[in-house]
Amino acid sequence: MTDPAPTEHHHAHVVVHPVQTDSTGPFRRVDILGESVGKAYSLEDVAEFCRRAGLEELDLDAERMVEWRGGGHDVWE
Repeated sequence: MTDPAPTEHHHAHVVVHPVQTDSTGPFRRVDILGESVGKAYSLEDVAEFCRRAGLEELDLDAERMVEWRGGGHDVWE
């Protein structure tokens, strides 16, 4: 019997990037499973992106599933 391969660093399913601002106002770019899915202007937008990706049961506070860069789910400015 052989040992399983070493586990690589776990990557979150969802990455919410730091707040940016453009002519539409402050937003956070969102990636799901390594693909950019759009700009979120609120936590509800992140939840909608997850729903569209089939991750509707995802707990947005679960650190292993969602990586909040540049602040948590309450940072939008």
